[in-house]
Amino acid sequence: MTSRDRPRIAVDLRALVDRPTGIGLFTLSMLEALASRDRYQYVGMAQAPVVEPERLRAAGISLEIQASPLGLLWQQWRLPRRLSVGDVDLLWSPLLTLPLRLPVPGVVTVHDLTPLLYPEAHRIKVRLSVLPFLSPTLERARCIAVDSEATADDLRFHFPSSADRLRVVYPGIDPVFKPARPEKVEELRQELGCPEGYVVFAGTLEPRKNLETLLDAWQLLRSADPDTPPLVIAGPYGWHSRRLVTRIRHLTARGLRYLGHVPRERLVEVVQAARVFVYPSLYEGFGLPPAEAMACGVPTVVSDRSSLPEVVGDAGLTVDPLDAADLAESIARILESAELAEDLAARGIERSRRFSWPRSAELMEELFAEALQ
Repeated sequence: MTSRDRPRIAVDLRALVDRPTGIGLFTLSMLEALASRDRYQYVGMAQAPVVEPERLRAAGISLEIQASPLGLLWQQWRLPRRLSVGDVDLLWSPLLTLPLRLPVPGVVTVHDLTPLLYPEAHRIKVRLSVLPFLSPTLERARCIAVDSEATADDLRFHFPSSADRLRVVYPGIDPVFKPARPEKVEELRQELGCPEGYVVFAGTLEPRKNLETLLDAWQLLRSADPDTPPLVIAGPYGWHSRRLVTRIRHLTARGLRYLGHVPRERLVEVVQAARVFVYPSLYEGFGLPPAEAMACGVPTVVSDRSSLPEVVGDAGLTVDPLDAADLAESIARILESAELAEDLAARGIERSRRFSWPRSAELMEELFAEALQ
């Protein structure tokens, strides 16, 4: 500990070098919530300029760039040299791994174990930058934050020595995710050409999200009833999904709407105006999109795997993600029963209140304090 009034915490911002996805958005929101508490000083570090630097600086977070051609080289070589200067008290990495040589205490957030459990769901670049460093990280981290009890269970099983340092810190839901006014919902449905509403999925197109089963389920519904609402898919192309994209394009003639990458402000509106939100993912460390949908008052259907039942509780329907008929039946139940839809919407709004950034930041500070002792 230095003599400064407030300990100084360095934050690995590699997730913000490119357009932020799940971990990047998590990092932005968590950092803003942490900085607002004014207990620690935060300095974000990365190998290249990060997105939304003005937003970070406005929150009181200073930024440092140590130029490096690769994020992994920066993390393992440049970052330890920078931390050795002596003006930083702790490193927090929200991106699963820490440097092998760490001159200050380290705290890491492990969102999930997909690089280990589902390596085929990641690009080789991600696997090479995570898998060799995961076990050493878990051995040397002073504290380990995880997004759910499900992820904590995975870590206890695969890395038993980490058990006494695990702490569950649920992500928060940004306040923009809230129910929309009825006239706004009607307006957006008209814009999308779905005046009677639609079923929506939001997320990256990649194998783990299990969109093939969702397409199968929707086609079953359309075959049984051609008036079944359209399916809207919002999300960028990820990887290993070229056949999926081809199938999506073919289904647009039958009423599917593929929006591709949608700016966050627009994504909120797309979710708000849906009649059902469906997330049949095979594995999630937390599953923020269903939580956001619940906060919008949209009835939600998720798979019964990993953390998703933990997230929705009794406020959503859970299904076997490999059973298209089961998924179709659950979607149909909500579409056909206004009473069930209203009940799930109310339960979802109430359930979502337990996932707040102020509470998440408070728990992270407890981890930082524990690591600094």
